Amino acid sequence: MSQLDPRLTPARPDLAATELKGRVEAERYVDPVDYQVVIPAAPIRKSADAHAAMDDQLLAGEVFAVLETVDGWAWGFSRADGYVGWVDLAGLSAEIHPVDRQVSVLRTYAFSEPSIKTAPNHLLSLNARFRAGRRDGRFVEAVGLGWVIEAHTAPIGETAGDFVAVAEAFLGAPYLWGGKESLGLDCSGLVQMALQAAGQIMPRDADQQEAALAAAWSDVTGVSERQRGDIVFWPGHVGIMTDSEHLLHANASTMDVTLEPFVEAEARIRAAENPVRAIYRPV
Repeated sequence: MSQLDPRLTPARPDLAATELKGRVEAERYVDPVDYQVVIPAAPIRKSADAHAAMDDQLLAGEVFAVLETVDGWAWGFSRADGYVGWVDLAGLSAEIHPVDRQVSVLRTYAFSEPSIKTAPNHLLSLNARFRAGRRDGRFVEAVGLGWVIEAHTAPIGETAGDFVAVAEAFLGAPYLWGGKESLGLDCSGLVQMALQAAGQIMPRDADQQEAALAAAWSDVTGVSERQRGDIVFWPGHVGIMTDSEHLLHANASTMDVTLEPFVEAEARIRAAENPVRAIYRPV
C-alpha cells in the first residue's frame, strides 16, 4: 500500500477492488459495479457525509465504479480519473447509457422540452457527456437529462484547438476546492478540464499533473521567457500562462479564476514559502 497512491487506490483494510488482489491486503475483494452520473456534478467526498470535504467531482455522464453501498452512499472510484471516495447514490443510476456527445461550451441548460421557454432541468458544464436521442430543431435530447442546444455540444472525440482559450473561458468562475465544473473549480480542476476539452486526459491533482507533464512536455523551468500554454507548478498549486506575462489560475486568494501578472502572483506565492517548482511547455 505504501507504494500506491491512496487517492487512486480503491482499497481499505476491510475491502478492495479485485484487481488489487495480491498487491494490497484486505479482508475481502469485490468486482466494481458501474453507475452513471445523472446530475450536473456529483461530489466525490472523503467520507459518507454531505458535509465531508470534496476531493473531486464527477460530471454528468461519467461513470463511478462502486465497491460498496452504505446508507445511501457509494464507495468506489471514478472511471474518468481514478479518484477514490464516497458519492451520494441519489446522483447515480445503475442504468448506463453509452455516451456519444459532450458539452463543448462553458455551460448550457438542459431544458425539459425542446424549447427555450420551458423550464430547465439542469445546467450542464463543459465536458459533461450524454447519449444523444431525438432531434427537434436546434435541440438534441440528452437522454435522462433534458434537451440541449445542439450547437453547444460536439461528438465525443471532437476537441478544442487551444486549451488556453478553453481555460480563459472560465475567467471569473468561483474557486471551489475539489471542483471541476464551470460553477466552481480549483486550480488543478481548471487545468484538467481545459486539457480534456483539447483531447488530453490529465490526472486530477496538481502533483499528479506535474508528474504527467514531466514525462510528456518540455521542461522550461530554467528558461527566463515564458509563453502562452506554459503550465506553472508550485507545491500544491498550478496555473496556465496566457502569454509571456500573465497567469490564469483558480486560486483561494481571490476565490475565483483570475488573470494576473505572473510576477505579482509568483511574488505573493513565494512569500508564503512556496516557490515555483516546475514549468512545462507543450511539445
